[in-house]
This record gives sequence, structure tokens and C-alpha cells, in this order.
Amino acid sequence: MSYQSEYDRSVQDPEGFWLEKSQLIDWVTPPKVGLANDTHGIERWFPDGTLNTCYNAIDRHVESGRGQQVAVYYDSPVTETKEAITYKDLQSRVAKCAGMLAGLGVTTGDRVVIYMPMVPEALVSMLACARIGAIHSVVFGGFAASELQVRLEDAEPKVIITATCGVEVAKVIEYMPIVNNAIEMSSHKPASVVVFERPQADYTPVAGRDHSWADLMAGASEAECVTVSATHPLYILYTSGTTGKPKGVVRDNGGHAVAMAYSMGAVYDMKPGEVFWAASDVGWVVGHSYIVYAPLLFGCSTVLYEGKPVRTPDAGAFWRVVEEYKVKILFSAPTAFRAVRKEDPHGEHFKAYDTSSLTALYLAGERLDPPTYHWLEELTSLPVVDHWWQTETGWAIASNPRGLESFAPKAGSATKATPGFKVEILDPSGDAVPAGEQGSVVIKRPLPPSCLPTVWGNHTRFEESYLNPYPGYYLTGDGGFIDHEGYIFIMGRTDDVINVAGHRLSTGEMEEIVAAHPAVAECAVIGVADELKGQLPLGLVVLKDGVTQGADEVEKELVAAVRQHIGAVACFNKALIVERLPKTRSGKILRATLRKIADGESYSMPSTIEDPTVLSEIEQRF
Repeated sequence: MSYQSEYDRSVQDPEGFWLEKSQLIDWVTPPKVGLANDTHGIERWFPDGTLNTCYNAIDRHVESGRGQQVAVYYDSPVTETKEAITYKDLQSRVAKCAGMLAGLGVTTGDRVVIYMPMVPEALVSMLACARIGAIHSVVFGGFAASELQVRLEDAEPKVIITATCGVEVAKVIEYMPIVNNAIEMSSHKPASVVVFERPQADYTPVAGRDHSWADLMAGASEAECVTVSATHPLYILYTSGTTGKPKGVVRDNGGHAVAMAYSMGAVYDMKPGEVFWAASDVGWVVGHSYIVYAPLLFGCSTVLYEGKPVRTPDAGAFWRVVEEYKVKILFSAPTAFRAVRKEDPHGEHFKAYDTSSLTALYLAGERLDPPTYHWLEELTSLPVVDHWWQTETGWAIASNPRGLESFAPKAGSATKATPGFKVEILDPSGDAVPAGEQGSVVIKRPLPPSCLPTVWGNHTRFEESYLNPYPGYYLTGDGGFIDHEGYIFIMGRTDDVINVAGHRLSTGEMEEIVAAHPAVAECAVIGVADELKGQLPLGLVVLKDGVTQGADEVEKELVAAVRQHIGAVACFNKALIVERLPKTRSGKILRATLRKIADGESYSMPSTIEDPTVLSEIEQRF
């Protein structure tokens, strides 16, 4: 079936289309109703269906005779640990963990906060919650105590599952002092804390509250799968909010399972039994969707990797994993490949490995800059797929749908809307803009399965943030355009548009030009306050290793390049050469913080920052 016919069916008859796709998973009660409004008037998928997500991810594969297939390849270069976990073994571990939680009083609908490093026990804990109908909320391991506190108060978990530490390259991050501090500050006190003890750090347990993972698992009995409604929450995942308080994105069981299973074939061109690797973290939405749920729901083998793209031990780390486990699809963030490119610009490490199993690279999480796109394409001779999605959707809004049809890629574009997503571009008045013209990127309702139906404990905030700005649409918060061939170009968050002397200019477009310079490894362009022009663009630039060209010369060439491509109207006159850029642990550049530093405003240290010392280095440059 061609992409166009599949897409047209999905937007013309969404209920019929998704009822058909619901057959990709096993139901206890198969749905007869595809779509119905809830009490808030929000569209909900498969409201009369019942199922268990854990059963679909594990048990049904064991029952179909594939229990000896590897479900999870665990690879931890930072601890020199490897493990191949079969579906049968995973079933036993998850059932025991579910029994352990039940023994602590966790029942259907209770929340469990999981604050874990990239170890199999994190994945097991998530699936164990799904097994008994508990709602998990994974918090990125190493997040500050204040951030964990906010999530404890919002989700009100009965249990926290954590570990003694996380390991990042040569650094050990102790978790228990953070957990203890968060609980002390929180108005909500979880009844129990289960601690997975790692040899790199120990802890002093709090009597009556803390339990050893190993001890509880040894005494636990295996729990069976609990049937829940399709609209029962599977998990809460917090994403940053403009008010400072994070938003708890809620994911339904039924719609999520169907969308995940559909996406593995349609978007990623996978087949059951093949190896899929999302080089992310279980604390992020990519980890939820494409390390844990989608590959297992589809019967693939997934890679759980505790390491970095570089320094574990070198810039060949990704390629080594691909060779070792015969990975078919590698999915990561552009920033990971920029790190690889910076350390290995000529791809010498890539040439050292057999990556013949790899059929494509998928990138998401931030805008894929054309220089990185072209470098990967030339290095690997593989399709490089820039696909765009959000925590709120749980899967790709736009992609090159290689499982349906492959389109000729365009650098800077996420290709076409994924079936189910009716993407449009609107101006501030809510009117559609012509092809090629920039505006707010929105999605026509109903949103397809897996998209959030609410914000945990604050439905008003959900409607105000996403639905009210453009009635009948979901507001993505991104700006962009759709060209005459239907290709979608995401230019960045709408607040990344700057106003220079009345001209609205995209910093994303300027970053494209700056990043194309042969000496530039990565960059960020921000708007800095200016009395005369309102805002002026400023480039912060990291040079590739081994560049001999002087900083002044590079700056002149960058200014000239922006002037040539955009014109003098851009007023791009300054590019600071810096050692590194401040990033979140998921690799996103902290542009809002950079703007505050440049404008001399006070700022609070972002809890998500990977290395706080970067900010002081940059402050010294202003």
C-alpha cells in the first residue's frame, strides 16, 4: 500500500483506520468503538477495549514459541557489563518484580516513581508496573533533588524504585542522597523505597522505608497480568513547562500499544526478530517508546546501552554496538552524532567496524542540522531520516515512512506527516498560510493514538497549553513550514524566532548556515536584547578538533556567510568561539539560559544541565 492511500485513510476515516490497526496487538476485550469523547470532551481511543500492555510486550511472544529469542541486549561499557536477556527470562524477572510491588501494597492505579540508571532493572520495573496496572513515572537518574521532589508531590507514588548510583564515563553519581533529600523536602512521603544495589556505591538504609531489591526479588512470587481498560493510564512522563512546574504527560495503555506496534513497521521498517537500538535513556520519551515498549510489543530485540557516543571508550562506540548485535536501525539525537563528528571528523572509527546490518539512521529530539545530515549520509552511505515528534505524542508526527514508501530526503525536513497526524501551518489569526510560508505548526484533532489526553492532575492546564490557542487543533509549540510537495520543515520552537528591527527571523535558519562552515562542529544562534533593533543574533560556536584556522578569521567568514544567504537584514555580526555549549542530559542546547546570560539577566541553574561548569565558562566570554 502506498503512503498516500494509507495517509488519506488515516485522516478521512481515523476511527476505521485505527480500529483496523488495533489488530496489531492482543486484546482481552477487542474494541468495537474506535473513538469516543470523555467527560472533558477529549477524544479517547478504543474506550470499550481491555488489555494488558506487559502481556503484549512479553507473554504473547513466549506463548507463540519465541521465548528463547533475545528481548534485551544490555551493554554497559562504563561498568564493562554485557547481558543477553531472552523473552522467557524477561517474563520471569518482570513477573517477580510485579509480585514484589504487589507485596508492597501496590495495586492497579497506584503510582510508582522509577529513578534508575540504564540497567535492566529499570526496564523490568516499568514493565512490572504495566503488568499489574500500576502507573509508572520514570524520572531521569541523576536529576536534582528539587526536580524529583516536584514529581513526588505531583504523582504521589506509593513506592520509589531506585539504585545506589548511576555511572557516567568515569564518574559515579550517588542516587540515595538525592532520593533522601527529595523525600525530606516533599509533602508526599512514599511508603517504600526499593534500592537496587550496585557495586560502585553503597548506602545506609532508612529503617522501615528502604528495601533491598535483591532481597525482595528473592522472596517474591510471580504476578499475573492484570486486565485494564484501554484508557487506563500506562505512565506519567514529565516534560518542562513554561511556568517552571513540569507537565505530567499521561499515556493511555490501548492507544499507546497500537501506535507503538504500528510505528515499528510503518515508520522504522522493522520486522519481528530484528534488532532495534534507540541510543537514548529510559528517562526520556524516546527511551519509553523505543527502548522499552515499541520494540518489545513488536517482537524485536532492543539494545539497552549505558554509555556515551564518545569516550566509552572512543568515537567508535556506536559503531561497535551496531556490529556486535547486528543492529538494523539506530535511532539517536543529532547532538550525539555531532559529538562523534567532532572527535572523528573523517570517520576513521566508523571504518573499523562492520556495520553492514544497519539499513538506516533515524534522528530526533532536536532539529537535524544539514551539515550533520550530510556528514552522516556521506560517511555511512545510508538513508538518514530526520523525524520529528514530542514527549506529548510519544511517536513521530512526521517522518520518511520507510515501511510504507521511501521519499527522496530534503536536508532540514522531517519529510511527510505520519499517518494519523494532519499537520497544518497557521498564522497568529488561525488562518492557514500558503505553502513555503512559516507559521505555527499545529495538528488537526482528533490526535491519533498514543497522544496525551490530559496533563496529570491538571486538565485545565492541558487545554490551556495545547488546545485553546487554536480551537480544533493541538498546538505543537514549534514553528515551521510545509513546502509545495508536502515536506514538513520544523524550524525550532516558536520562541526561537527573533525580531530584528521589525523583521521576524529564524535562528534555526542562521544556525544552518553557521553549522555548514567546515571548521564548525556545532553551534547555537540566540537573540540578544538590543536598544536600537530590539534583538540581534549572536552565534556561539564550537570548532572541530584539529582546526588550525584563527577564531577571528572563522568569525569573519561566518558573518559573511549569513549575510550572503539571508542578507544584511539579519544583522549577524558576532560569533563567539567557545569550548562547549551548555546542554541537557538528553543533548538539547539550553538556548533560553544562554539568552539570559547574554542579556545579563539572573538565571537559575537548570536541573537538566549535563555539566554546570559550562555556564561559568560562557559567562566569562561576555
